[in-house]
Amino acid sequence: MPNIECGIVEVCVFKLHNGTPRYLLLKRAENERIYPGIWQIVSGMMEEGEHAVKAALREFREETGITPKRFWVVPFVNSFYVAVDDTVHLSAFFAVEVAANDEPVLSDEHQACAWHSYEEAKNSIVWPGQRHGLEIVQNFIVSGAEASRLTELDISQYL
Repeated sequence: MPNIECGIVEVCVFKLHNGTPRYLLLKRAENERIYPGIWQIVSGMMEEGEHAVKAALREFREETGITPKRFWVVPFVNSFYVAVDDTVHLSAFFAVEVAANDEPVLSDEHQACAWHSYEEAKNSIVWPGQRHGLEIVQNFIVSGAEASRLTELDISQYL
């Protein structure tokens, strides 16, 4: 039977440009051991004993250098199977809004970044689970649905 691990966080980053959401995608560096050259949202490993919210904010800051404006728990858990280690991974999913003029400063892990429309982002993301998370962020967080109000966190409690 496969192992089940919950050690990954994913963060969908967006900003509003003239009222229209633009989503940040990062292109993994070609020298990365895992999935070089793919476009993805912010993602990373939790540290031993780390709270998932703190891990998401840490990974977001490490990979972009930006201070978040608003922060949500997305009502979605991404899951995927890795055959090499026979493990099902469960990944907590978050959303961050940044200021319209914010631009990332990339870590060595990434070689490029771009702000995309929802459709462009959906078509550029490789993994179906990240695409589904993006869809939930678009339809429930960015749209201002009740889920947006219910799942927004006061980030000052976690920084």
